Amino acid sequence: MNTSFDAQRIGAVVIGASAGGVEALNQLLPVLPKTFAVPVLVVVHVRQGQPSLLPVLFAARCALAIVEPFDKDEIAPGAVYFAPPGYHMLVEAEGGAAPSIALSVDPPVRFSRPSVDVLFESAAHAYGQRLLGIVLSGANDDGARGARAIRDAGGVCWAQDPATATAPAMPLAAIAEGVVNEVLTPDDMAMRLTQCIDRRQ
Repeated sequence: MNTSFDAQRIGAVVIGASAGGVEALNQLLPVLPKTFAVPVLVVVHVRQGQPSLLPVLFAARCALAIVEPFDKDEIAPGAVYFAPPGYHMLVEAEGGAAPSIALSVDPPVRFSRPSVDVLFESAAHAYGQRLLGIVLSGANDDGARGARAIRDAGGVCWAQDPATATAPAMPLAAIAEGVVNEVLTPDDMAMRLTQCIDRRQ
């Protein structure tokens, strides 16, 4: 099992965040250039019944396309997908088809819908060892089980350095699960992610 970060083999990035996570995302996403050829799928815990302002907020700051997807949207390289409020966001890739988004109103997981674990587990099934999972600031343990699924599938997991997190419980839970390859600051993550620029050049 390859458990080291290799920018050349990453096929997708999944990110989970909750309390304090938007600040960390603001250090990660705006630095990614237009040539970043990898899809990024993001779950941020948002209050039920309220529209998310995150797609608008980050569209103004990012070079990449920012998308709040619909069910069955095909996942495109070089786009950032934010889970819509009130829906679990999953990755589907059956029968050799290109990976696509699935939205679900199944019950909350770890008190959350969207759930980080749900995204991570489905993406691990779809991308296997080509997946990078990132657990950012948050106040619960959502993401720890999903991080284990990523590692079990041969992928790589990063956790935000708890000392830099507004709410360290989420990265601490992933680290305690024993499945995190590296503990990094958001700035260090951003620098490493830029290694995944368009490999066609």
